[in-house]
Amino acid sequence: MPPDQEDQPDEALSIEIIVASHSQALVLMGNFSHPDICWRDNTAGREKSRNFLECIDDNFLLQVTEELTRRGAMLDLVLTNKEGLVGNVKLKSNLGCSDHEMVEFKILRAVRRAHRRLTALDFRRADFGLLSPQGSCLVEYHRTKPWREEGPRKAG
Repeated sequence: MPPDQEDQPDEALSIEIIVASHSQALVLMGNFSHPDICWRDNTAGREKSRNFLECIDDNFLLQVTEELTRRGAMLDLVLTNKEGLVGNVKLKSNLGCSDHEMVEFKILRAVRRAHRRLTALDFRRADFGLLSPQGSCLVEYHRTKPWREEGPRKAG
């Protein structure tokens, strides 16, 4: 690969991470091949890995894999944008002839989208006679201003 094209896959990945990080709940996993990253200290030896770390930090992603996944390195990562979304991360045996260990995890909760409901009250159907025996409690309330005459009430 020509030297000017070496960073193109990393830039494409960074763009995809930026777009995906805007999701309400994101779990991103895979072999990211940055063996020089120390996740405990959030440091890296190579510039390529430091750029990856910066992208993860800038997009507020959390790396939840804690065990080394391949030959003493943590290459297979599970990233999320919500703390507590992913848990029970465990390494399993190798799958087939791969030298990577399988990473098993659980998604602990689903994030629900908020649905707003607009309720319109139909005052033409209301029975204002139920408000008070005289049917005029609203008018009396506004004229007497009971919060000024009685002062603050104590609880209990």
